[in-house]
Amino acid sequence: MLSASCHCGAVRLTLQQRPGYVNNCNCSFCHKAGAVWGYFASSEVSVAGATHCYTRADKPDPAVSLHFCPICGNTTHWLLAPAFLAKNPGVDRMGVNMRLFESTDLTGVEVRYPDGASWDGAGAYADLRVATALGPGDKL
Repeated sequence: MLSASCHCGAVRLTLQQRPGYVNNCNCSFCHKAGAVWGYFASSEVSVAGATHCYTRADKPDPAVSLHFCPICGNTTHWLLAPAFLAKNPGVDRMGVNMRLFESTDLTGVEVRYPDGASWDGAGAYADLRVATALGPGDKL
């Protein structure tokens, strides 16, 4: 299990396992959130503490709601938005900001670099560069 918290410690996350990979996306949403995402089923993540959430207003049907600490403002995770779940019943996925975790916990995890800024919403992302594995002492 891996544990982390926001900067002030008011929100704590516990993961049942390490992510298979993380995405360091360059879209405006991910970039401004300051997040590198690991993906999990909701049953694999425990979130303790109150969060506030933000859902994009620039998309007609936003897929996710971004959660953050109401005290220190750190982005903690995202959950699928109700409108997305209504159109995609049975989907169980959430994103966790892996920058909250110690780099030593993530050694060997693959970092992918999707070009979300250029993605039109259809098909797969193009990659900005080749994926790399985190080495000892590397930070996200």
